[in-house]
Amino acid sequence: MHTVPVYLTEHIRSIEQSAFNLEPPPPLMERAGRASAELVQQVAPEKARRILVLAGPGNNGGDAFVAARYLKQWWYDVRVVFTGDAAKLRTDAKAAYDAWHTLGGGVSAAIPVDFDWQIGLDGLFGIGLQRALDERHEALVHALNESAKPVVSIDVPSGLDADTGRVMRVAVRASHTITFLGLKAGLHTLDGPDQAGEIHLEALGIEDQPLPDGHGYLVGDEVIAAALHRRALNSHKGRFGDVVIIGGASGMVGAALLAGRAALKLGAGRVLVGLLSEGAAVDFAQPELMMRSTEELLARKNIGAAVIGPGLGQSDAALHALSKGVRINAPIVLDADALNIIATSKALKTTLQQRTAPTLLTPHPAEAGRLLRLETAAVQEDRIASALDLANEFNATVVLKGYGSICAFPEGTWCINTTGNPGMASAGMGDVLSGILGALLAQGAAAHSALLAGVHVHGLGADELVTNGVGPIGLTASETIDAARNTWNRLASD
Repeated sequence: MHTVPVYLTEHIRSIEQSAFNLEPPPPLMERAGRASAELVQQVAPEKARRILVLAGPGNNGGDAFVAARYLKQWWYDVRVVFTGDAAKLRTDAKAAYDAWHTLGGGVSAAIPVDFDWQIGLDGLFGIGLQRALDERHEALVHALNESAKPVVSIDVPSGLDADTGRVMRVAVRASHTITFLGLKAGLHTLDGPDQAGEIHLEALGIEDQPLPDGHGYLVGDEVIAAALHRRALNSHKGRFGDVVIIGGASGMVGAALLAGRAALKLGAGRVLVGLLSEGAAVDFAQPELMMRSTEELLARKNIGAAVIGPGLGQSDAALHALSKGVRINAPIVLDADALNIIATSKALKTTLQQRTAPTLLTPHPAEAGRLLRLETAAVQEDRIASALDLANEFNATVVLKGYGSICAFPEGTWCINTTGNPGMASAGMGDVLSGILGALLAQGAAAHSALLAGVHVHGLGADELVTNGVGPIGLTASETIDAARNTWNRLASD
């Protein structure tokens, strides 16, 4: 079902080693440098001839020297700033350094003040960087970022953690990033997408190498058609499941209604909403929702899926409802205050670990931190590891929300979703997602498929709204429901 693998640094090192074991070993640095030069040539402003190359002290710098050599041979005016020690360069990087000088190129220790460069090539650091840049490199990064000129980064923007997407104090903000051998996880989550710009993958001619164990995948549109079977013409609502929504404490009724409306419009046969508040007997904006008492719903048989948490609150009544809800022998989606309550209860955690029906957790980073007994910043420092820890600890299918949402599964596999936009940073978006997930589970989607497809279509709906001029500023959760429905129907029928 998945087609695009994504890697951590350890996986890329394994791929590199497999390539180096070939006879003869392929000239990876030469290929990487030429591909970088070709991309610079492709994306440079019209009539631009002056190129600034920043070459660091390692193999990323070697790639930069190869690129500089090609660009000079193509009659560009190229200046190279080198921050390393030529005597300490490894074999391939030293050969690239020497070839640059043989061609008549020189290096300087700082950006020449009299050189009005038009496009930059960032070759300071690659996937091996694990700490914040020193003052010298930080100053060079600031010079690139403050120039407002296009910049191409080699492999990853310098200063970005290739595994986590974390900016280590400062990182290059590239217009384009050309990455080698495979996509790096850090380019697709947290700060990575803001820093990397448009991402270009170059396999360097070793596409046939075996994939290393433990890598992830990017979530693509194919997950939507794969999640559910096409509906038969001879259908009725009983085939598509009952979704139960539990939440909506006083002052937060809208959260439960949003989840209910999303579940209804993403295909659930019936949606029954149990409000903890003394709420209205009908949702006049969506009268198809069936309002019931929470006790009635929690005692109900033949539930397709339950969504517990939207607007739940943390009262004694909320704890009582959740304690019953996690014992339902049906798929459950736990969101918002359901997660906050679980974080303080060993008994609920034990119950989740022992469940045999699917459990989906949908935390944002702060909620994930509470569940893992970590600060939010610690969760964000390694989003993939945090999501996998949650999946393992709670025997659950997990989405750690945020740009580049991480989907993690109890067996230790993981994916990164790439849909969505800043307009989704608004109230109620999580409630809509939980309702979508409940609908897919009730219609028979496996937990793995429901999570990937639900997260993906929710972001796609928001993206299509922005494409059509709605948002991102002021985009509302309610608007994404119809957009997600339209997107689902279009892609599921392709």
